[in-house]
Amino acid sequence: MERARFILLVRRALRDVPPPFRDQLREVDIVVKRRPTRADLAGAGLGPGESMYGFYRGVPLTERGSGYNLVAPDVIDIYQQPLEEDFPDDEELVAEIRATVLHELGHFFGIDDDRLDELGLG
Repeated sequence: MERARFILLVRRALRDVPPPFRDQLREVDIVVKRRPTRADLAGAGLGPGESMYGFYRGVPLTERGSGYNLVAPDVIDIYQQPLEEDFPDDEELVAEIRATVLHELGHFFGIDDDRLDELGLG
């Protein structure tokens, strides 16, 4: 898939975020990368043979206190190549891009993996 189309699909997933939550998105940068780096994998606790679709780096909104200021925006990376490799069917790929974006946004909003699994975004 062309990078521009992939980015468009990520933007569509963001557009589906309800307004009360969408307003918070200015506090997080969402970046499409080709694939995770070794540092990304290590940061997620994964080894060289493993992969992932997205990665959130930052302090979740629920953990920010009154002293939280003057920091760079949080970052969510979405990895195009692993998603394309694992979901060659276009319809499945579109659905998984959306699920990955929502999963990583869940971490930004302070939702842990167990709860994301319960919500069908695991």
